[in-house]
Amino acid sequence: MTTPDPYTPGTPDQGATPAGGAEPQQPAPGQPAPGQAYPAQPTGGQYPSAPQGPGAYPAAPAGQYAPAYGQQPENPGKTLGIVGLVLGFFGPLSLIGLILSIVGLVKSRKVGQSNGVAVAGIIVSGLVLLGTIIVGIVAGIGIAHVIETCGELGPGTHQVDGITYTCS
Repeated sequence: MTTPDPYTPGTPDQGATPAGGAEPQQPAPGQPAPGQAYPAQPTGGQYPSAPQGPGAYPAAPAGQYAPAYGQQPENPGKTLGIVGLVLGFFGPLSLIGLILSIVGLVKSRKVGQSNGVAVAGIIVSGLVLLGTIIVGIVAGIGIAHVIETCGELGPGTHQVDGITYTCS
């Protein structure tokens, strides 16, 4: 007795051929079977290949492409961090530099990116602002002392404890 060939149509092991003589058609790979609906497709703004979790890329707005694999999206707080760092070196402007650096850091954190320039701007601006305040207080105390001494001595040039005061 011979073994029936399982690959030959119409063998007894495969069952009878349909009445029309045609073989039942199998769907192509990835296609639904006849009579089944297509699977749901992702909606706009979803990128199945985008990284998930903290630091993941934000969904691109309609009409824009998602960032290419391996590329970081534009950091929105980078420019503010740079401007804040530069202004941080200029005495009274360090207050503006501090504010801009903080805003730049917050914008960067909202998109899950770090911004070392903004952090440096916060540190530099804070230290320079603190130094400016201390120098301002010391200068104010010195000027107040000179005004008080001149008020006591009157107009003219006076020598007190080795210090010459010229009052007008």
